[in-house]
Amino acid sequence: VGNSFVLTCSPKSNITMVTWKISPKVGGSCTLGYRADKNETDRTNCSDSMNWKYRPDQDPALDIRQVGIAHEGNYTCEVVSTDGNFQQMYHLTVLVPPRLTLYCDSQGNSVCEAAAGKPAAQISWVLEGNSTPKEESHGNGTVTVLSKFTAHSTNVTHTTCFVSHPAVNWSRSIAC
Repeated sequence: VGNSFVLTCSPKSNITMVTWKISPKVGGSCTLGYRADKNETDRTNCSDSMNWKYRPDQDPALDIRQVGIAHEGNYTCEVVSTDGNFQQMYHLTVLVPPRLTLYCDSQGNSVCEAAAGKPAAQISWVLEGNSTPKEESHGNGTVTVLSKFTAHSTNVTHTTCFVSHPAVNWSRSIAC
């Protein structure tokens, strides 16, 4: 999320037409098209964040700027050339790294939180004890995971939280 991303479409010689068909998970579809005989491009319902990377007659790659969750979905590039018709399909999944915090609650328990990540982060603790992760789903597809650690013995002074996520791995220790 937040980065630029380029989807390639194998350039063929003698391109007649190129079409990008975009079907996001949420919202309406959009199309980018190019016709060589008129040397013109057309866009239908596409946001300004999606455009040709270069000139479509030379390289029909699609450039997505400031990738967001709304960009998730299926992308199909269709190329018509004198060599035939070619199709390349992608499914774009957007990862959102969670905001990570480790703190002590009012009862002296360690609390590890991975907020608003996509997909949900996995939280584990280095010591044995009671920990119950709770997940809260948000309307935008992100998930907050909160895990509270209660030690089995009273002589535990430091605890370490591990957070695993496709976009980030994180570990921190705290004394409560």
